[in-house]
Amino acid sequence: MCSLLIRAGQLAVLVAVLAASSTVMARDNTEYPAVHDVSPTQNSGETSAAAADTAPAFNGADMAWMMVSCAFVLMMTAPGLTLFYGGLVRKKNILGVMMQCFTLMGLMTIVWVLWGYSFAFGGENPYIGSLTQYALLDGVIPYISHAGDIVIPARGTVPHSLFMMFQGMFFIITPSLICGAFAERMKFNTMCVFSVLWGTFIYCPICHWVWADTGWLLKAGAIDFAGGTVVHISSGISALVCALLIGKRIGFKQEPMPPHNLTYTCIGAALLWVGWFGFNAGSAGASNATAVNAFVTTHMAAAAGILGWCVAEWIRHGRPGILGACSGAVSGLVCITPAAGAVTPISGIILGLTAGGVCFWACTSLKNRLGYDDTLDAFGVHGIGGTLGALLTGLFAQRAVMGTETAAGLIEGNPRVMIPQVIGVLAAATISFLGTLILLKLLDTAMGLRVSQEDEILGLDLSQHGEEGYIFH
Repeated sequence: MCSLLIRAGQLAVLVAVLAASSTVMARDNTEYPAVHDVSPTQNSGETSAAAADTAPAFNGADMAWMMVSCAFVLMMTAPGLTLFYGGLVRKKNILGVMMQCFTLMGLMTIVWVLWGYSFAFGGENPYIGSLTQYALLDGVIPYISHAGDIVIPARGTVPHSLFMMFQGMFFIITPSLICGAFAERMKFNTMCVFSVLWGTFIYCPICHWVWADTGWLLKAGAIDFAGGTVVHISSGISALVCALLIGKRIGFKQEPMPPHNLTYTCIGAALLWVGWFGFNAGSAGASNATAVNAFVTTHMAAAAGILGWCVAEWIRHGRPGILGACSGAVSGLVCITPAAGAVTPISGIILGLTAGGVCFWACTSLKNRLGYDDTLDAFGVHGIGGTLGALLTGLFAQRAVMGTETAAGLIEGNPRVMIPQVIGVLAAATISFLGTLILLKLLDTAMGLRVSQEDEILGLDLSQHGEEGYIFH
């Protein structure tokens, strides 16, 4: 009798679990009603009921993909970029580089929520965003209307807060890329202030131009699918200004300064590669065919970037190395970023091969000829690679991928598309160069840019943070 009762109990539990599972599955397949994106001035009862009837339904697959993409892009900063950059510096500075990237994950997130997102995507002006429309996520996160209805602002088929979060990951990684230019010699407190000001006055305006619905570059027809202009040109040009103004490291070109741990760099590059799928394919904003094309072209460009760099290195030095392979992959990824949703995978291979060779030249011949100390080649990879990608996007964009007649590139007989591409490159480079120059001059006067000679010789790990990356007893 006891065993029968136990089996009956187990059966009852099993039936309950199956019933609960079917209920959950039914809920997962339900399309939840959403409301159109509303501005803070529209947060009233009259918007809720009418908007809920006309707004698109949230799509579960789109939300899932965008949340995964957010995590992928965040992973690109840490551990991806922290390991990639960390392995390239001397061992006395590894924690300094990691601290810069990791701290920016926190600092830039808060700036984005408080005013950055509003300044980048708010307002109707084609040249500058609004500091108030979405400040503190007003009109972005769910709220209760005056009529007592639950309002969930939407951006396409996902909640507006998810779109905001995804874009925030770009806001985090972009100033982190610049850290490669002044690695091993910039004061930590100045770096923090510079990143906040740079994000506000340089990144947000460029982002507004290119991706906001009213942005002038977007309306002019510029194609920047995932950030070639917004992320890579802006960070690369700013990195060059930083390297020039802060000056060369003590002992530059006079004593060996090899990377201290290329194992870290290789692992970091691999994490960047994986994370870039979210960076590019996530920029489709949905789980759709455009995301698939961006996913495939991203991988092709990275693979070809390795070959392009390694062949160039083989020709010049007689053998390829792991640093070159990692740099080539990143170069290919940078170059395909603006084009991922506009070109075919075969074109992606061409972009990757070209980026590998051109960025190799920029990080060796050009850098040596001009004599600047861009510690981790932020300009050579991101500035040059981003510019190359933006221009090649105009060359290889295809109607079959973008789905519009006006999106045809030069090879499909539309030379006019090159005009907004060139204008976008020049505009982003100009504001990045002049803006960074002004910010650094002001900060140098107010705080100082560079650590003391004693602190630089000691290393940033100890002088800025009182810690050591490696302690062997």
